[in-house]
Amino acid sequence: MQVRTLLAAFAGLVIVSCQQPAPPPPPAPDVAAVATIRQAWSEVAENIMLAAEQLPEERYDYRPAPTVRSFGELIGHMAGAQDLFCGTVLQEETGSEGAVEESATTKEDLVAALKASNDHCGIAYSLSDADASTRMVTLFGHEQTALAALLGNATHNVSHYGNIVTYLRMLDMVPPSSQGQ
Repeated sequence: MQVRTLLAAFAGLVIVSCQQPAPPPPPAPDVAAVATIRQAWSEVAENIMLAAEQLPEERYDYRPAPTVRSFGELIGHMAGAQDLFCGTVLQEETGSEGAVEESATTKEDLVAALKASNDHCGIAYSLSDADASTRMVTLFGHEQTALAALLGNATHNVSHYGNIVTYLRMLDMVPPSSQGQ
């Protein structure tokens, strides 16, 4: 009899527990999208700046193959591209992506242009998530959110930092992201 009572009680508990709704999932954590992208951009931008400062000027014309940009051209390209990406996000009139690459030729000018483009992007990366997610911009002929453009800029920098790492290694230099390790 005790076994039947226990089984009946257990069956009742199973039925009751199956009828109870599952607890709601925990709320999604607040994700600061712009801050997250800014952190990634900031880290790679710092490494690019350090590489630009550390490479001697006489090596700025180094290119590992005739069909690729020289180190100096690469720095100019990134400065110009950042001005284009971030100026677009800020809804400013922008010059051509190649403006810096075509006009700055000395290490001093290229490093100054890169620093200025970093400062410019620092303003763009200070947008709120709400603004960056709803502000529509046209970049390279495609309408997208400012958030997507900021991510595109960070991704572009990461891609070209990979080039810089290769250039520096070929010149027997340690890239900034590996220094001190």
